[in-house]
Amino acid sequence: MLIDVRDLVAGYDRPVLGPVSFALGRGEVLGLTGANGSGKSTLLAALLGAARIFSGEVKKSAGLTLTLQTQQHPDVAGVPLTGSELLALTGASAAGLPPWLSARLDERLDRLSGGQRQYLHLWSCLQAPGDAVLLDEPTNNLDPDGVVHLAGALHARAAAGAGLILVSHDAEFIAAACDRVLQLGVVR
Repeated sequence: MLIDVRDLVAGYDRPVLGPVSFALGRGEVLGLTGANGSGKSTLLAALLGAARIFSGEVKKSAGLTLTLQTQQHPDVAGVPLTGSELLALTGASAAGLPPWLSARLDERLDRLSGGQRQYLHLWSCLQAPGDAVLLDEPTNNLDPDGVVHLAGALHARAAAGAGLILVSHDAEFIAAACDRVLQLGVVR
Protein backbone atom coordinates (compact mmCIF):
# COMPACT_ATOMS: atom_id res chain seq x y z
CA MET A 1 0.00 0.00 0.00
CA LEU A 2 1.37 3.43 -0.96
CA ILE A 3 -1.08 5.54 1.06
CA ASP A 4 -3.56 4.49 3.75
CA VAL A 5 -6.02 7.13 4.98
CA ARG A 6 -8.24 6.33 7.96
CA ASP A 7 -11.06 8.54 9.26
CA LEU A 8 -9.25 11.68 8.11
CA VAL A 9 -10.73 15.03 9.06
CA ALA A 10 -8.66 17.87 7.60
CA GLY A 11 -8.79 21.55 6.74
CA TYR A 12 -7.04 24.75 7.63
CA ASP A 13 -8.69 26.98 10.27
CA ARG A 14 -11.53 24.49 10.56
CA PRO A 15 -12.33 21.05 9.11
CA VAL A 16 -13.54 21.07 5.50
CA LEU A 17 -13.03 17.38 4.76
CA GLY A 18 -14.04 14.16 6.37
CA PRO A 19 -14.10 11.81 7.84
CA VAL A 20 -12.76 9.94 4.82
CA SER A 21 -10.97 6.61 4.50
CA PHE A 22 -9.29 4.95 1.52
CA ALA A 23 -6.12 3.16 0.49
CA LEU A 24 -4.06 3.64 -2.67
CA GLY A 25 -1.86 0.91 -4.04
CA ARG A 26 0.59 0.71 -6.92
CA GLY A 27 -1.10 0.64 -10.29
CA GLU A 28 -4.35 2.20 -9.05
CA VAL A 29 -6.06 5.34 -10.30
CA LEU A 30 -8.42 6.86 -7.72
CA GLY A 31 -10.79 9.66 -8.67
CA LEU A 32 -12.01 12.25 -6.17
CA THR A 33 -15.27 13.98 -6.97
CA GLY A 34 -17.65 16.22 -5.06
CA ALA A 35 -19.11 19.67 -4.96
CA ASN A 36 -16.98 22.79 -4.65
CA GLY A 37 -15.93 23.08 -1.01
CA SER A 38 -16.11 19.34 -0.32
CA GLY A 39 -12.37 19.15 0.39
CA LYS A 40 -10.95 17.51 -2.72
CA SER A 41 -7.94 19.83 -3.00
CA THR A 42 -7.64 19.89 0.79
CA LEU A 43 -7.29 16.11 0.76
CA LEU A 44 -4.36 16.40 -1.63
CA ALA A 45 -2.84 19.07 0.63
CA ALA A 46 -3.28 16.80 3.67
CA LEU A 47 -1.46 13.98 1.87
CA LEU A 48 1.44 16.39 1.32
CA GLY A 49 1.40 17.68 4.91
CA ALA A 50 0.20 21.14 3.80
CA ALA A 51 -3.24 21.01 5.45
CA ARG A 52 -4.09 20.58 9.12
CA ILE A 53 -5.18 17.11 10.21
CA PHE A 54 -7.81 17.45 12.95
CA SER A 55 -8.28 13.72 13.46
CA GLY A 56 -7.63 10.41 11.76
CA GLU A 57 -4.39 9.43 10.13
CA VAL A 58 -2.46 9.32 6.89
CA LYS A 59 0.06 6.50 6.60
CA LYS A 60 2.51 6.49 3.70
CA SER A 61 4.86 3.71 2.70
CA ALA A 62 8.47 4.24 3.73
CA GLY A 63 10.34 6.49 1.31
CA LEU A 64 7.20 7.40 -0.64
CA THR A 65 7.75 10.15 -3.19
CA LEU A 66 4.79 12.25 -4.33
CA THR A 67 4.39 14.52 -7.32
CA LEU A 68 1.68 17.17 -7.42
CA GLN A 69 0.02 19.15 -10.19
CA THR A 70 -2.05 22.03 -8.84
CA GLN A 71 -4.64 24.23 -10.49
CA GLN A 72 -2.34 27.24 -10.15
CA HIS A 73 0.69 27.46 -12.38
CA PRO A 74 3.55 29.91 -11.97
CA ASP A 75 3.47 32.99 -14.17
CA VAL A 76 6.02 32.33 -16.90
CA ALA A 77 5.68 35.64 -18.77
CA GLY A 78 9.16 36.81 -19.66
CA VAL A 79 10.85 33.71 -18.22
CA PRO A 80 13.15 32.14 -20.84
CA LEU A 81 12.30 28.54 -19.86
CA THR A 82 11.56 26.02 -22.61
CA GLY A 83 9.43 22.91 -22.43
CA SER A 84 12.54 20.74 -22.68
CA GLU A 85 14.09 22.59 -19.75
CA LEU A 86 10.93 22.17 -17.65
CA LEU A 87 10.97 18.42 -18.27
CA ALA A 88 14.68 18.25 -17.40
CA LEU A 89 14.10 20.18 -14.16
CA THR A 90 11.39 17.73 -13.06
CA GLY A 91 13.17 14.60 -14.25
CA ALA A 92 10.32 13.83 -16.65
CA SER A 93 10.80 12.14 -20.00
CA ALA A 94 9.39 13.57 -23.21
CA ALA A 95 8.76 10.05 -24.52
CA GLY A 96 5.06 9.62 -25.21
CA LEU A 97 4.16 13.30 -25.48
CA PRO A 98 1.57 13.94 -28.18
CA PRO A 99 3.06 15.19 -31.46
CA TRP A 100 1.26 18.55 -31.17
CA LEU A 101 3.35 19.26 -28.08
CA SER A 102 6.58 17.32 -28.59
CA ALA A 103 7.24 19.42 -31.70
CA ARG A 104 7.17 22.58 -29.54
CA LEU A 105 9.45 21.55 -26.65
CA ASP A 106 12.20 23.95 -27.68
CA GLU A 107 9.84 26.93 -27.47
CA ARG A 108 9.61 29.11 -24.40
CA LEU A 109 6.68 28.30 -22.12
CA ASP A 110 5.34 31.85 -22.36
CA ARG A 111 4.95 31.38 -26.13
CA LEU A 112 2.74 28.28 -25.81
CA SER A 113 -1.05 28.41 -25.55
CA GLY A 114 -2.69 28.01 -22.15
CA GLY A 115 -3.74 24.45 -22.99
CA GLN A 116 -0.27 23.54 -24.21
CA ARG A 117 1.31 24.92 -21.02
CA GLN A 118 -1.29 23.07 -18.93
CA TYR A 119 -0.51 19.78 -20.66
CA LEU A 120 3.24 20.30 -20.31
CA HIS A 121 2.85 21.00 -16.58
CA LEU A 122 0.70 17.87 -16.26
CA TRP A 123 3.22 15.82 -18.20
CA SER A 124 6.15 17.05 -16.11
CA CYS A 125 4.29 15.96 -12.96
CA LEU A 126 2.96 12.71 -14.39
CA GLN A 127 6.28 11.54 -15.80
CA ALA A 128 8.55 12.81 -13.00
CA PRO A 129 10.06 10.12 -10.78
CA GLY A 130 7.61 9.37 -8.02
CA ASP A 131 5.54 6.61 -6.48
CA ALA A 132 2.26 8.51 -6.29
CA VAL A 133 0.95 11.25 -8.57
CA LEU A 134 -1.62 13.78 -7.37
CA LEU A 135 -3.48 15.76 -10.05
CA ASP A 136 -5.89 18.60 -9.23
CA GLU A 137 -8.37 19.33 -12.04
CA PRO A 138 -6.01 18.05 -14.75
CA THR A 139 -8.45 18.55 -17.65
CA ASN A 140 -8.77 22.33 -17.14
CA ASN A 141 -7.85 24.15 -20.37
CA LEU A 142 -7.35 20.93 -22.34
CA ASP A 143 -9.02 20.32 -25.68
CA PRO A 144 -10.72 16.95 -26.34
CA ASP A 145 -7.58 15.44 -27.93
CA GLY A 146 -5.55 16.44 -24.87
CA VAL A 147 -8.09 14.84 -22.53
CA VAL A 148 -8.03 11.57 -24.50
CA HIS A 149 -4.22 11.54 -24.56
CA LEU A 150 -4.09 12.30 -20.84
CA ALA A 151 -6.39 9.37 -20.00
CA GLY A 152 -4.07 7.04 -21.90
CA ALA A 153 -0.99 8.52 -20.20
CA LEU A 154 -2.59 7.99 -16.78
CA HIS A 155 -3.25 4.33 -17.54
CA ALA A 156 0.32 3.88 -18.78
CA ARG A 157 1.75 5.51 -15.63
CA ALA A 158 -0.40 3.27 -13.43
CA ALA A 159 0.67 0.20 -15.42
CA ALA A 160 4.28 1.21 -14.72
CA GLY A 161 3.54 0.94 -10.99
CA ALA A 162 2.55 4.41 -9.79
CA GLY A 163 -0.55 5.15 -7.76
CA LEU A 164 -2.57 8.14 -8.96
CA ILE A 165 -5.19 10.35 -7.34
CA LEU A 166 -7.22 12.67 -9.59
CA VAL A 167 -9.47 15.51 -8.49
CA SER A 168 -11.99 16.45 -11.17
CA HIS A 169 -15.46 17.76 -11.85
CA ASP A 170 -15.29 16.12 -15.29
CA ALA A 171 -17.45 13.02 -14.73
CA GLU A 172 -16.74 11.61 -18.19
CA PHE A 173 -12.99 11.87 -17.68
CA ILE A 174 -13.18 10.33 -14.19
CA ALA A 175 -15.19 7.41 -15.58
CA ALA A 176 -12.66 6.85 -18.39
CA ALA A 177 -9.49 7.34 -16.35
CA CYS A 178 -10.15 5.92 -12.88
CA ASP A 179 -10.36 2.43 -11.45
CA ARG A 180 -12.57 3.66 -8.63
CA VAL A 181 -14.11 6.92 -7.46
CA LEU A 182 -14.47 8.44 -4.01
CA GLN A 183 -17.31 10.96 -3.70
CA LEU A 184 -16.62 13.61 -1.05
CA GLY A 185 -19.35 15.49 0.78
CA VAL A 186 -19.34 18.97 2.25
CA VAL A 187 -18.60 19.09 6.00
CA ARG A 188 -21.31 21.01 7.85
